[in-house]
Amino acid sequence: MNNQDIAKKVIEALGGRENVNSVAHCATRLRVMVKDEGKINKEVIENLDKVQGAFFNSGQYQIIFGTGTVNKMYDEVVALGLPTSSKEDMKAEAAKQGNWFQRAIRTFGDVFVPIIPVIVATGLFMGLRGLMNALGMTLPDDVKIYSEILTDTAFIILPGLVVWSTFRVFGGNPAVGIVLGMMLVSGSLPNAWAVASGGEVTAMNFFGFIPVVGLQGSVLPAFIIGVVGAKFEKALRKVVPDVLDLLVTPFVTLLVMSILGLFVIGPVFHVVENYILLGTKAILALPFGLGGLVIGGVHQLIVVSGVHHIFNLLEVQLLASDHVNPFNAIITAAMTAQGAATVAVGVKTKNPKLKTLAFPAALSAFLGITEPAIFGVNLRFRKPFFLSLIAGAIGGGLASILGLAGTGNGITIIPGTMLYVGNGQLFQYLLMVGVSFVLGFALTYMFGYEDEKEVASEVATERLVQEETTGNIPLSPQNETIQTPIVGDVVALADVNDPVFSSGAMGQGIAVKPSQGVVYAPADAEVSIAFATGHAYGLKTANGAEILIHVGIDTVTMNGEGFEQKVAQGDKVKAGDLLGTFDSNKIAAAGLDDTTMVIVTNTADYASVTPVASGSVVKGDAIIEVKA
Repeated sequence: MNNQDIAKKVIEALGGRENVNSVAHCATRLRVMVKDEGKINKEVIENLDKVQGAFFNSGQYQIIFGTGTVNKMYDEVVALGLPTSSKEDMKAEAAKQGNWFQRAIRTFGDVFVPIIPVIVATGLFMGLRGLMNALGMTLPDDVKIYSEILTDTAFIILPGLVVWSTFRVFGGNPAVGIVLGMMLVSGSLPNAWAVASGGEVTAMNFFGFIPVVGLQGSVLPAFIIGVVGAKFEKALRKVVPDVLDLLVTPFVTLLVMSILGLFVIGPVFHVVENYILLGTKAILALPFGLGGLVIGGVHQLIVVSGVHHIFNLLEVQLLASDHVNPFNAIITAAMTAQGAATVAVGVKTKNPKLKTLAFPAALSAFLGITEPAIFGVNLRFRKPFFLSLIAGAIGGGLASILGLAGTGNGITIIPGTMLYVGNGQLFQYLLMVGVSFVLGFALTYMFGYEDEKEVASEVATERLVQEETTGNIPLSPQNETIQTPIVGDVVALADVNDPVFSSGAMGQGIAVKPSQGVVYAPADAEVSIAFATGHAYGLKTANGAEILIHVGIDTVTMNGEGFEQKVAQGDKVKAGDLLGTFDSNKIAAAGLDDTTMVIVTNTADYASVTPVASGSVVKGDAIIEVKA
């Protein structure tokens, strides 16, 4: 099937031209904004020639074709009448995707996701202190005080973090937001925890009748104050003359919102927050593990719906209240079962394409990102997904019965182990993970998947026929060491915040967080692709490795702003030659991540593709070894 035929099939499976709002592409995938997701025949698309996977993300249906091929497919679908889009159009369209509830929950995610790393670190500090106590280590007073600084600070200033992030998301000045948030926990106010303990500290009575305390540990009131404050500040800017903006806008914003926050919004929504917290704890405390059974069974369905960020709010509330998080273990059970089902598909299938997709997707799940497993494998064949929900429900019920509760949130399964090291629950946690994995694997292997046809020999035969008829017999790849194209700090590919790269769907490799905005050739090679936007390069080395260098995540939306390309397709380069430059500040200003992926896209042609670098790397350092 040629590219034009594939493009026709893609358009037909998308529901026709009339169901497509716009189409764009990046270095690896076609990004399609559709009017009605229900009209997409996903099974047809996922089984088309040259399609390496497809999933929904950020309101876009993303079809993975890989480097080089995606350019050709984009040209074909545009030639057949699909409308193109600008960066602004794509962002505006993505923002409108889903109903009001989905958009609201997505906003929760935008607010709380940047805070999660701090909560994760705090949870790990708690686990470390708990481990020391479990080992009978007596901490000196100064070390004990230092440990309390590490474990308590994030929760003491949590309202400041929430208001800051909410201002950022809703278009206010984040600096004004964080000052407003810190006012809510000012040392001049009675400490909320001290008041709640029933000691000598009591609430202050403002104006003789309004009881006021600090909002330490509060989440929902801080979020509401952030939303109202950001919108109020934006409204002020429209009426305050530019010459007075610097003086008047922050002054009025802080004055009005501190009054509203302390005397109205804070007290009212603190009560609402307490009721939500009580309801959450009541569900988690249902007898016979019923709370965990229900949550473990539906969690991955909620992920598919895109509203799973609601758990961020609930988990942070639990941690702020009790410094433990029962949701973490239940969610871990659901994700473990999902990954196990993907492993079962990979073990059982004889389809080489599906095998190369399933195992990296499963690894991604075990590191805490299940989207590649869900959209790339399990939902595609339906039964594995629904059987994994059953396994996740049983695992979640077991987590509740065992009383598992982590000391943080945001990390699960393998990295999540650290949240149970210091609280005496490591054995129970590993037991729960083991049960969830065995059930997810066994149910899927026995009842959830059968190959539709024996495809391995057909693929090999087709390739031999092409080689025989065209005379285009590829050279055997050779062993090779690939140098870093970027100066910076090494990041494991599984930790990259993009499921296509982190799952290994595009091939194995490594990532680098840049400290310099320069891209170098990683080997003697020919430039096979040089994107006009300057955000990605494809190279084929003299020894046969096909390398993709992708600067940043979703940076194709910048349309080349901040990037400068120094080579063209067909150029021959030596290791260390300049390929292009980029401006990390402009990438950050666009709200994007400049982490740069280095992928061996023909990984399947090698016996092994192994990252060999860690820490910081400089020009000339080896980062990947490939062995034929």
